[in-house]
Amino acid sequence: MNIKNTRLRILLLVCTILGTNCTFAKSVGDIKFESLANRFIERFLTTHPESATALGDHRFDARTSDFSMRGMAADRLLYQSTLKQLAAISSASLSPNDGVDKSILENELRARLFDIEVLHEAERNPLNYNPANGIYGLLARDFAPLKSRLISVQARLEAVPKVVAAAQANLKNPPRVFTETAITQNKGAISLVRGELDEYIKQEPSMREKLAPAQASAIAALEAYGRWLETNLLLRSTGDFRIGKAAFEKKLRFALDSDLSADEILHNAESELKLTQQKMLQTALPLHQRYFPSASTEGLDTMTVIRAVLDKLADARSDNSTIVAKANLTLAAATEFTRANNLVSVPSDPVKVIVMPEYARGVSVAYCDAAGALEKNGETFYAISPTPADWTAARSTSFFREYNDAMLANLTVHEAMPGHYLQLVVANKVPTTTKIRHLIGSGTFVEGWATYAEQIMADAGFGGPETKMQQMKMRLRLIINAIIDHKIHAGNMSQKEAIDLMMTEGFQEEGEAAGKWRRAQLSSTQLSTYYVGNLEINALARDIKADMKADMKSKSGGDAKSVHDRMLSFGSIATKYVRQLSGL
Repeated sequence: MNIKNTRLRILLLVCTILGTNCTFAKSVGDIKFESLANRFIERFLTTHPESATALGDHRFDARTSDFSMRGMAADRLLYQSTLKQLAAISSASLSPNDGVDKSILENELRARLFDIEVLHEAERNPLNYNPANGIYGLLARDFAPLKSRLISVQARLEAVPKVVAAAQANLKNPPRVFTETAITQNKGAISLVRGELDEYIKQEPSMREKLAPAQASAIAALEAYGRWLETNLLLRSTGDFRIGKAAFEKKLRFALDSDLSADEILHNAESELKLTQQKMLQTALPLHQRYFPSASTEGLDTMTVIRAVLDKLADARSDNSTIVAKANLTLAAATEFTRANNLVSVPSDPVKVIVMPEYARGVSVAYCDAAGALEKNGETFYAISPTPADWTAARSTSFFREYNDAMLANLTVHEAMPGHYLQLVVANKVPTTTKIRHLIGSGTFVEGWATYAEQIMADAGFGGPETKMQQMKMRLRLIINAIIDHKIHAGNMSQKEAIDLMMTEGFQEEGEAAGKWRRAQLSSTQLSTYYVGNLEINALARDIKADMKADMKSKSGGDAKSVHDRMLSFGSIATKYVRQLSGL
């Protein structure tokens, strides 16, 4: 280790002992960077008010982003000029924290320019024009009196015709699956404006007359937009959902902010697939003996034994009417288990299980909607999607067989405790010199932590061997996610090939596999964040534990809680930056 790293390590050790983030004397470079970063954030939030609302900055709640090509050109100029100014600031002149934030901002700006200049997202992705996001964000949390929030809702409703007009002007030939999903989500947006909004108006009846014209014009615009999507855009939605090998590799570097190449990730994932199945067999064998005491496993292959156990576990499951209540019970159990086993410090911020809003469905089965770092009401939502109304009974049954009780326990760990909810709440409270880390999060770290949380909970015994089976099945899923992400977008993997891989090698139900095929088409590179993040978080945990054990002054000796608290103490940043700031 060189002298510079040794000094940094000593400073970081002092900060760790004191339980705070390091504060270094500001250099000229720090002052320049922080000024530039804060100017960029202020400009970005001003021109992207929905992002400001999500962050908890409510100065711009009555505004809506400019989705026209003029707005896109302004974004492009902002990103280019900020990158140019960042290049003039030497990273060597910055404190460790500001140096990391500079790298994060540069990566994010290049990724946004890539979306504009290479992928042409404004022309190919109708999902980007969903106005319901900005409206729902004003209703979901009680950050201000309802009347004040409804006044802002009115302003955003009045802007809906402009948003859909921009979509109609910009969209050329999207991939068909993008338009089909936009049609579904648009129906959800209409439902939000017509029905769900009305429930809030009932609580503040003085706003009904004031909101009525904006509500009516928004509904009319969305209904006309829906007809246009179905009768116009869908007919010319002939774009390729595959972005191609060169674009995939470049986008993947931005998405992961990792030193692993696309080919390395694919090779590692394919190598680990069979190994994970063998490990899964060791958990399956005792369960097979319990479930089928008269049946011998002699002569049965690995896949047959595992599948028999998973099929049995699928018998205990919820349905649309019970899954939210059951998830609440599971969340309470996971919270108590995490605390009792001293796995990580547990925050007291509220978390609530909700039915996923209709306008947001069609991409994932569940998500964690954490409050922004600046939000006064810090409530987090753990959203679960019911099965679509047009699904057959057989497909709905297949879905709930996949998300059976043991899998729901694992899903709750991932999305809520001690997964996304816990990690994001902690990240929101990390003290920083700019809002860069609050505005820009690493999907690799976020998903890596959540899948790692599944491991540590299952290994500690949460949910017993049944949940351990599902956690290992989820590990197969994240491995396969990386494989299909690469082979679909950098290759030509077909729907049949992808679904066969998911169902045969990953033991997924048909409904889950079909949903993942859709998601893979919609979200190039995102599916790789789970596998890469999990690899990197596991390596980080091992190295931090070893470092704490080797540190003679450390009182913890590298216990789980101390290791995990230290891992999370820097926010949602790529693991390579955690390593830098930890002095590893």
